[in-house]
Amino acid sequence: MKREILNKTLITSVLFFPLALIGQDEILVETQAPLFSDIMSLVLMGCVFIIGITAIFAIYKTLDLIVRVREIKIYEEHGLTDYINEKNTNDGSWWHRFSRSMTAAVPLENEEDILFDHDYDGIRELDNSLPPWWLYGFYLTIVIAIAYMGYYHISSYGMSSQEEYVHQMEQAQKEIDAYLSKQANLVDESNVTLLDDEASLVKGKEIFVSLCAACHLESGGGNATSVGPNLTDKYWLHGGSIKDVFTTIKYGVPEKGMISWSSQIRPEDMHKVASYILSLQGTNPPDAKAPQGELYEPENIVETEVEETSPTETDL
Repeated sequence: MKREILNKTLITSVLFFPLALIGQDEILVETQAPLFSDIMSLVLMGCVFIIGITAIFAIYKTLDLIVRVREIKIYEEHGLTDYINEKNTNDGSWWHRFSRSMTAAVPLENEEDILFDHDYDGIRELDNSLPPWWLYGFYLTIVIAIAYMGYYHISSYGMSSQEEYVHQMEQAQKEIDAYLSKQANLVDESNVTLLDDEASLVKGKEIFVSLCAACHLESGGGNATSVGPNLTDKYWLHGGSIKDVFTTIKYGVPEKGMISWSSQIRPEDMHKVASYILSLQGTNPPDAKAPQGELYEPENIVETEVEETSPTETDL
């Protein structure tokens, strides 16, 4: 009886102890700020430990009283011999009594004493104890669970599952940003592509105005007195594709006064500047410089015009 009550009490404690902490974990998630300082966390953990020890001691004393009442009842109903046997079973140190109540199995010759009264089609049930190794393993999980909840959900030393998730997501984002930044700086004239997103073009414009406007003016069209050519028309001295423009920015044209910007501008930023320059096509600023170089048309436009002007079978 004592064993059954203690087992049920421990199981109930394990089931309901975490529920008392769930609300606190939700508050931590909502506020994203610790509710206790380190000192308060230690004090709270100490209080929980003391309350737990007090509860276990109270349960033990209650069970001990139940055993004494059972011994007296056996003495009154069965006589002195059975009373002595029962008392010997519960005698010894408190640890031995506790150990027997947790793990002791009834010998085969005494199984009649632990048979339940109910009968299912001739099948009787014994009120026997579980194997010691299983019980001690189960009690160990209770201790670990309480320590885990105290460390990760009450104290400020461990992170709850939600806090750990947020932390890992932040770390993952940092790794992604670092990887993308490296990838952006790996761009060169062989793999550069035209950017058309607003953020890239805005950044490209900022760099163009600060570094390129001195020769090409802020409009990119230049004028009769400017050094740089007009970048807003379709005529280019060194090619008008995104790869050509990127190459010109990267290596420059020293013989014509265009310096190499590779030591001053990152590849990522050169990519954005080149894309911004091509976005100026057709803006036609006033007093722009006269066209220079050769007419450049994107390949896709040329192919479209050829397809439109080529004779069809019907025309032939």
